[in-house]
Amino acid sequence: MWYRSIIETIGNTPLVALNTFNQNKPGCILAKMEFFNPGQSVKDRIALKMIEDAEKSGELKPGGTIIEGTSGNTGMGLALIAAIKGYSCVFTTTDKQSMEKVNLLRALGCEVKICPTNVEPDDPRSYYSVAKKLSKEIPDSWYPNQYDNLSNRQAHYETTGPELWEGTEGKITHFVAGIGTGGTISGTARYLKEKNPDIKVIGIDSVGSIYKSYFETGVFDKRHIAPYLTEGIGEDIIPENVDFALIDEIIQCPDREAFVTTRKLARKEGLFVGGSSGSAVWGAEHYLKRYPMKEGDVMVILLPDSGTRYVSKVYNDEWMKTNGFLEEKTIPEIDEIIRSEEIRNRKLITVKPSETLDQAIRIMNKHSISQLPVKEGNEIVGSLSESKILNLLLESPHFRDKEVGTVMDEPFPIVANDLNIDQITRMLKGGVTAVLVTVDDVDPVILTRSDLINALVISK
Repeated sequence: MWYRSIIETIGNTPLVALNTFNQNKPGCILAKMEFFNPGQSVKDRIALKMIEDAEKSGELKPGGTIIEGTSGNTGMGLALIAAIKGYSCVFTTTDKQSMEKVNLLRALGCEVKICPTNVEPDDPRSYYSVAKKLSKEIPDSWYPNQYDNLSNRQAHYETTGPELWEGTEGKITHFVAGIGTGGTISGTARYLKEKNPDIKVIGIDSVGSIYKSYFETGVFDKRHIAPYLTEGIGEDIIPENVDFALIDEIIQCPDREAFVTTRKLARKEGLFVGGSSGSAVWGAEHYLKRYPMKEGDVMVILLPDSGTRYVSKVYNDEWMKTNGFLEEKTIPEIDEIIRSEEIRNRKLITVKPSETLDQAIRIMNKHSISQLPVKEGNEIVGSLSESKILNLLLESPHFRDKEVGTVMDEPFPIVANDLNIDQITRMLKGGVTAVLVTVDDVDPVILTRSDLINALVISK
């Protein structure tokens, strides 16, 4: 058997059992090996679909130029297909992406522009903005916009979903995948849930990304956004390709856990995969600690790309040590901290929005606290902190008589007790003075910077 071009080898990647995970427990865990695609990633699927749809619509003309913002893998897929079909490519990417990705794109004859990571999406320097600008300036160019181009998730509805259903003979009960543009998880999930609505879809996000917070609250809160090193998943925008209604749960994976698990996959399973694959497997393990598999369950974890993209990072001991990822971890978990005797016995002290700032100050003094949630009925509607009160009183002493509801800040973020302490720390670095941690069905527990400092000192 032979193929007319490399394009025909996209898809139909194998399912392989993971043997060192979920050992001696019921159920079966399979990995979908997307690095078997010719471009060594899941993004080959969407590159082909987006190009073919653009050709049909007339958006992409013969000899045209493809311009896209990419973390590397979509660019690789587009570049391979462009080479066959005779298109030129210009790609923008961020400075956190590995040089392997950049060099591969350039080896295929693509022009690559590297943009800063830590800027707002609408900043003219961001890789989104630069790609859009170039698409307007370069004649006969086409901007795929993988984030909002619904051909992205349609590609997975037409290929990845059916492959998983047929490959497991309809026995799949759980699907785990990272959320980047949202196309992989949303397209695959739509197909699978049409076949069996009881299939659980678990999305894996990065700490510092907006997805988990937005999924759980419906609010785009920039305070949850922070820098992270895992490539290919997580975002600081909400792409149109993400369909949250198809996702049952989102789990955030810290960088360290992602990379340590990635290296474990190479050494224990012989799977040379990228960092977001480690995120997906760690997230699946985290999920199964709370919801163990039953006899007959089949979980499929999608592994998006190859480790060849990350030799200088995840698989480089010096890079791992420099970033503190190879050190023995002694940091306690959040659940461990909030169940300590001191915090476990702490009542949640609140103030009503109708009370005055003077009353709020008295409550703080009485209980020796520096942060105060504002509660109306059963709902947390705002927050006060010592620094906020100080600034108000410096502006005018008359603020003492103002109602709390007129001067309060946004509510403290509410987080689950299964978060890693690194995640909470990043939130507190971003200007948040405290977080509320949910515990079963009782009032949440307030955690401040002082609480974390005490916990870290005790753990040493």
